Amino acid sequence: PEPRHTHMHGLRALARHRHSLAHADRIVLRDLVFRGRHGVLAAERELGQRFEVDIVMQTDHEAAAASDHIDDTVSYVGVYDQVRSVVEGPPRALIETVAVEVAREVLSGNARVDEVTVVLRKPQVPINGILAYASVEVSRDREWLLSVQR
Repeated sequence: PEPRHTHMHGLRALARHRHSLAHADRIVLRDLVFRGRHGVLAAERELGQRFEVDIVMQTDHEAAAASDHIDDTVSYVGVYDQVRSVVEGPPRALIETVAVEVAREVLSGNARVDEVTVVLRKPQVPINGILAYASVEVSRDREWLLSVQR
């Protein structure tokens, strides 16, 4: 027989999958641009540089669609301000850290967001070569938020 912990993990994964199918609605904010001071090198932290962010929030649009009222959805302005506060906030060495902090801020500030994906692009990478940008992508959900708040 299958060990109990494996079976329970499978049931939780199935429940999450069913939940994601039931709430496949998304709000997308694309190409947000901010100036931040993130990077490993001192010059990156002193001079700052451009950072580009995409936010994809999984939510349920039923209440908003039924009421046609702003209070029943996620405030784009609020999310923009939350992302800006992190990206323009205290310097971090790694863009991975910044992306996870953005995810935490969006989830903790928006009860209607079930899951968020953050794509953070850094166009001015200090590398001896040509590239359009370096980026990281993180996805976090409410279960993760509860685990890090303990």
